Amino acid sequence: MTNSGVPYRKGHGTGNEFILVSGLDGYFADPQSVTPKIAQSLCNRDHGLGADGILRVVKASEFDVDDAQYFMDYTNADGSLSATCGNGLRVFARYLVEAGLENRGQFTIGTRAGTVTVAISETDTDFTNIAVTMGHVSLGPMDVTVQTETGSWPAVGIAGMNNHAISVVDDIAEAGSLKEIPTALPAGTYPDGVNFEFIQEKSPTHIAMRTHERGVGETLSCGSGACAAAYVHATSNHLNDPWTVQVDVLGGTVYVDSDTDGILTLRGPAVFVAEGTIEPNLLQSK
Repeated sequence: MTNSGVPYRKGHGTGNEFILVSGLDGYFADPQSVTPKIAQSLCNRDHGLGADGILRVVKASEFDVDDAQYFMDYTNADGSLSATCGNGLRVFARYLVEAGLENRGQFTIGTRAGTVTVAISETDTDFTNIAVTMGHVSLGPMDVTVQTETGSWPAVGIAGMNNHAISVVDDIAEAGSLKEIPTALPAGTYPDGVNFEFIQEKSPTHIAMRTHERGVGETLSCGSGACAAAYVHATSNHLNDPWTVQVDVLGGTVYVDSDTDGILTLRGPAVFVAEGTIEPNLLQSK
């Protein structure tokens, strides 16, 4: 670390905000550099840069991944590690292309949930329709009730790309403020934590969604949550593969496609809003 600070970029995918730092050299080359205290400090919206998490760009070999060049080392705002993030992957992919680390077209990115394929068209000059292959999802716990301060609803558990509890509501406003973590009953159903999604049907191929992400709180968007919610919605409406579901989140709109093999792809924009250097005082305490 130099006295001039450490470079960063800040971006978002439909309002899901991330701080991107390079672990290829410099301060963040240390695999232990993003400690819980550092994550909390940088992501703090009052005294830090403000974000839902930190994406560290590293060589995939650091995580023993041999089918991708780069790995998205994702840490939530509270300092906990996350397996993957569809919105984060789009922002990460744009970073790689703009940094000259990957070329447009198809390439792979390693995550803790496995290696994913990303596609950025040569004609998508504004990075508005980046496609991330998220893979299959599977059913998780089924006999679950989700409670907030405004009510309770049955939930469908989804696994495979983070844990999600999906509740169908008449209006997404019914979920309340979501300032507090919803409760999943019976207690202990999700020992490793869970993201909560509340979805409202607009049509058989269109939903609105709100989400409370583990380790973050309510966010404007959640990519893996959009995939899980679209899957639950498509299944309940008996949609046959292939299908596409439009998901309106608080930060914009994404699309979830399912191919004939049931593999889900998330499509949406990636936007950078700032870049600069992190002041050394924010990195003092690990």
